[in-house]
Amino acid sequence: MRLILVRHFRTQSNEARRIMGWGDAPPAQNWEEDLRLVDQSLEQHHLVIDAILSSDLGRARETARYFARRRGLAGVESHLAFNEVNYGELFDLDKDSACTAYPQFKTDPDYVFPGGESFRQMQARSQAQVQKLAARHPERTLLLVAHAGVIRALVCHFLGLDLADHLRRKVSHRYIGDFQFQAGRCLRYDELGQPSGFVRDGIISLPWNAPTTLTGH
Repeated sequence: MRLILVRHFRTQSNEARRIMGWGDAPPAQNWEEDLRLVDQSLEQHHLVIDAILSSDLGRARETARYFARRRGLAGVESHLAFNEVNYGELFDLDKDSACTAYPQFKTDPDYVFPGGESFRQMQARSQAQVQKLAARHPERTLLLVAHAGVIRALVCHFLGLDLADHLRRKVSHRYIGDFQFQAGRCLRYDELGQPSGFVRDGIISLPWNAPTTLTGH
């Protein structure tokens, strides 16, 4: 399976640096510009998308429908497993206030937010769903619209990085992750859009290829 992973459109809460989690917010001004650039990059790489998926949150579903319309695809398959981390009681807090009131915010992947979940729990559900898709669609190319937290979680899981070290890595709305799977394992990763913090900060070089597994004699 080839999984093309992108982020949802920019929202007003993104621009105001407010926490959404499982909540939602209206699109920001000029929100389509990011999606047009992502769409152009997909076309320049001659990607033929077999199906489009998203999280179950409105901003992701609407973004997925945008790409579906561009490709003449009839529907979008949404999965709660790809939702952003559930921040619970932190919903709609500005991020500076959240850091002060909750020192574990973006520092402790195992901290369960009041009324919500932990980053680690979000990572477990999202990567498990990707594994199911890889088993179900071994020869297909899927486009998935998700969230910055989910993107960080999936990159860390499939590239063998420690989630605790990367909770603040930047992921823009022009990010395009390209994961290639075989037998449930990610063998290759690349980025086709605006580079993520994983690349800009020198954490990985592209294209990333899975280490060769050595077998005994």
